[in-house]
Amino acid sequence: MAETIASILKCKNAGIWSVAPSATVYDAIALMAEKGVGAVVILSAGQLVGIMSERDYARKVILQGRSSKETAVQEIMTRSVIAVTPQHTVDECMRIMTQHRIRHLPVLEADGVVGIVSIGDLVRSIISEQADTIDHLHTYIAGTYPS
Repeated sequence: MAETIASILKCKNAGIWSVAPSATVYDAIALMAEKGVGAVVILSAGQLVGIMSERDYARKVILQGRSSKETAVQEIMTRSVIAVTPQHTVDECMRIMTQHRIRHLPVLEADGVVGIVSIGDLVRSIISEQADTIDHLHTYIAGTYPS
């Protein structure tokens, strides 16, 4: 059975880190550093309007010679957000991330953000699932598999 994003969110036990579109890029980067995350969602009146990642910062602020303390998040955020639901599988999300070359996916349910998953979250899930499969195969081969 394929693992869903809902199960990753249950195990992740992390909050949803967000800023308003009017926040400065500096404030968004400071929040990312404080929380140890690579992206924040941009919410306006509780609705998802964008996402900002370290990649956005590097490409749209640093490389363009802008000031992070003078630039609003809305000027650099990614507006066309690709999101998933808790029912999406890990494999589906890996395909989406690979196809769109992104590293973070907001998770939406009933028009609200319920979480965000990163490529690291998905890789950890896949590695864990593979380790379980290997353990089951070792048990089976050794003849100690429960009947």
